[in-house]
Amino acid sequence: MSSEDKDRFVSLFEFQIFGVCSWLGEKLGIKATSIRMYFIYLSFFTFGSPIIVYLVSSFILEHKPYFKPQIQPKRKSVWDL
Repeated sequence: MSSEDKDRFVSLFEFQIFGVCSWLGEKLGIKATSIRMYFIYLSFFTFGSPIIVYLVSSFILEHKPYFKPQIQPKRKSVWDL
């Protein structure tokens, strides 16, 4: 396997397959690889229950625009309906 193929595979795995760990790493300021390692260790110790949390969070992350409240324009006064 060449280094270009390896880089393409790593990029696909890290960013295009759900992207939950990389998104969480960006929000918390932690490396995504350490989050993945903790997730793997936690999955072994809790018999796979974090996998359900991961799938739910990936669903929410993929459909984030539907979960955000719609921002309505501010009214100039109380009497504007």
